[in-house]
Amino acid sequence: MNLVVLQNGLDNISFAILLITLLLYWVGAAFPNLPYLWVLGTASMAIANLSIVALLGARWIEASYFPISNLYESLFFLTWGLTTIHLIAEQMSRSRLVGVVTSPVAMGIAAFATLKLPPQMRIAEPLVPALKSNWLMMHVSVMMLSYATLMVGSLLAIAFLILTRGQEIELSGSSLGTRISRNHHKPVTNGINYTPEIVTESHPKGLTTNGNGTTAVLEFVKTDNPESVTRLSPQRLTLVETIDNISYRIIGLGFPLLTIGIISGGVWANEAWGSYWSWDPKETWALITWLVFAAYLHARITRGWQGRKPAILAATGLVVVWVCYLGVNLLGKGLHSYGWFF
Repeated sequence: MNLVVLQNGLDNISFAILLITLLLYWVGAAFPNLPYLWVLGTASMAIANLSIVALLGARWIEASYFPISNLYESLFFLTWGLTTIHLIAEQMSRSRLVGVVTSPVAMGIAAFATLKLPPQMRIAEPLVPALKSNWLMMHVSVMMLSYATLMVGSLLAIAFLILTRGQEIELSGSSLGTRISRNHHKPVTNGINYTPEIVTESHPKGLTTNGNGTTAVLEFVKTDNPESVTRLSPQRLTLVETIDNISYRIIGLGFPLLTIGIISGGVWANEAWGSYWSWDPKETWALITWLVFAAYLHARITRGWQGRKPAILAATGLVVVWVCYLGVNLLGKGLHSYGWFF
């Protein structure tokens, strides 16, 4: 089979599978009593991931270089990264809410690459001289993986804000998500860790004894008016704690990747242009992205921030990542503008 025909088929298949994945996750969220929808959603996301791997592999064989040199290839590599990090985050959190927030983004990127890009941008062409380097695979792939990872972490932070309605909720446990409850683990229902002993009260947090003699962790919402306390159900409280924790862990994974990507880019820039840093628009926004997520991790690790404040910072980081990835290229200026838009 012709590799070009194979690629055209695989990109459409990837988009169709991601659309089905989106429907499975969203219908599963609407009807939580149908657990098989969650399983099908995870399986569908894994199939989409493999189809993108096949697409990029066919592209690599056809072009004889790592397929990440133009916008079409970059978008599908980003989609592959999103689906990969999604599967990792879902396994870590045991919550299908991850798919509810990540599948629309993955499907949207694949749809744009498949349906909106002009045909000439989907054709593999010889590399320009500046890209004929082994640093292409090292620098660009690591940067794209960092973008995908930070996007997933930021999307989970946005999901946290939606679940808590943007209110300040005090969470039990450290910023690493270690719960202070000493009770035995409870069973998981519909992908949500259910801890019946956790309740919400308007008085300070502490340990109390319930009717059967066991201890319970008391939670409260930070407020100046104890009469107007927003109470979360035990299931939702546990869910938002899980989302907060997994968002932190995923961003903690993406930040070192971003750091490595920026450093490798500086080395490549010195090799190609004779300078490690030129304050190119892409370089400047990469630095801004690094600073935003450095502030996020600093606040969580050294200041002990949890919940609403770091979630807002991470949500801001999502916007910054998109500006760094695509926004500066729309200007058509700088050393990184070639190969993306015509």
